[in-house]
Amino acid sequence: MRGEDVQQHAMYSYLSPEQRVPANHPLRAIREITDGVLKGLSKFFARMDARRGRPSIPPEKLLRALLLQILYTLRSERMLMEQLNYNLLFRWFVGLNMDEEVWDVTVFTKNRERLLKADVAQEFFQLVVKEAQARDLMSEEVVNLARN
Repeated sequence: MRGEDVQQHAMYSYLSPEQRVPANHPLRAIREITDGVLKGLSKFFARMDARRGRPSIPPEKLLRALLLQILYTLRSERMLMEQLNYNLLFRWFVGLNMDEEVWDVTVFTKNRERLLKADVAQEFFQLVVKEAQARDLMSEEVVNLARN
């Protein structure tokens, strides 16, 4: 007997993105590492924060998004924003709620540049690589690339 092709137009879910990501997914270990590194950089982020103006993209979310761009070799920030718009795994990793709007590419780029000028992005990536190496999560090929 043929089933019906029922189209769902609205979505309500009682499952969080956290529950949808498999327990053994490799990004779970990376997220744990990044959260630890970002916690250590929190005071630096607080010093960078402007007291006036529009709220910026939280540096923690921005750096997690950039890490995804590197890990998944997304060729542009525009493509990264597209993935963040519909990829549940990416939303979970970055820390975006299901109904939270994804950032405009121009805003994302300006915020990224601010972190690059402050050398915080480089520090973040170095600390993540160091911790991943300490946990033996990187292949020898990747370790050699990270050294260069």
